[in-house]
Amino acid sequence: MATPESFVTSSEQETYAVAERLAPTLAAGSYVLLQGDLGAGKTAFVRGLAAGLGADPLEVSSPTFVLIQHYKGRMPLIHVDLYRLDTGAAVDDLGLEEMAEGGIVAIEWSERLPRSLGESIAVRIADLGGNSRRITISRSEHSDYSDR
Repeated sequence: MATPESFVTSSEQETYAVAERLAPTLAAGSYVLLQGDLGAGKTAFVRGLAAGLGADPLEVSSPTFVLIQHYKGRMPLIHVDLYRLDTGAAVDDLGLEEMAEGGIVAIEWSERLPRSLGESIAVRIADLGGNSRRITISRSEHSDYSDR
């Protein structure tokens, strides 16, 4: 695994900008695994990914109730929210492995994944108080969730 990158942002726009710069570095078939408390900025981060992939960031909304949103850009972006799913079987039913073919899959609440998905970028967003956030980005070929 490469050394994690860390950024401190002081606004939603800065969080968006970090993701917008990350987007062009992603290969088709990649997973962006987002973790952070409610209100940490996960959806703002996905808006930045959408912009960086040529999709309309204004169309991006939290898929908490619909679970999955699709956005068209230079490369498709699939936005998944696992917040309301509480079992590995429910997550397996989504077919996440097939979704990444030809696009990028951004998964909010990725700590609820029952197993690794292959090449992934882990994004942890920590609330530092006020509008400040620490965004830590780690690239790996296989995400390990065995420490949960």
